[in-house]
Amino acid sequence: MAGSICGLDCGQCAWREQCRGCEATCGRPFGEGCIAARCCARRGLARCAECSERCALKRRAIDEFNALGIPDMPEVTDLNLLKGSVVNIEYTLSGGQHVKFWRDDEIYLGNQLERLNSDRCYGIVASDNYLLVCEYEASGADARIVAFKRRVNAQG
Repeated sequence: MAGSICGLDCGQCAWREQCRGCEATCGRPFGEGCIAARCCARRGLARCAECSERCALKRRAIDEFNALGIPDMPEVTDLNLLKGSVVNIEYTLSGGQHVKFWRDDEIYLGNQLERLNSDRCYGIVASDNYLLVCEYEASGADARIVAFKRRVNAQG
């Protein structure tokens, strides 16, 4: 099994049969990029473990999500590396258009948080350039955009 840039155990990954490995593909395991691999490349590092600012990428995104001040959203304390197809929910805009924001084969930072005092969840996703907070029912049903914002010091 190919090694990972971020330190995840590829042998335990649910995508191991479809993934070509981030080391073998220069940070493009599914043909698109990875937010962690780009962070390493910008710093001239081969893998996240070499970074003296361990998880600064996550900390910055967590701080940006928490600064949004969204009612009933618990404090964000962790983010995971997630394949775009997992977080790429379709939204219906007010004009009736159906849109998706993410690339299915890109790797993003994200998490799911239970909305306080509700049976709905918040889904949060960070790319190099944008933050998305949405809320939805079980299995992503009735998804609604809560916040979509260009990130502070966006990369592109």
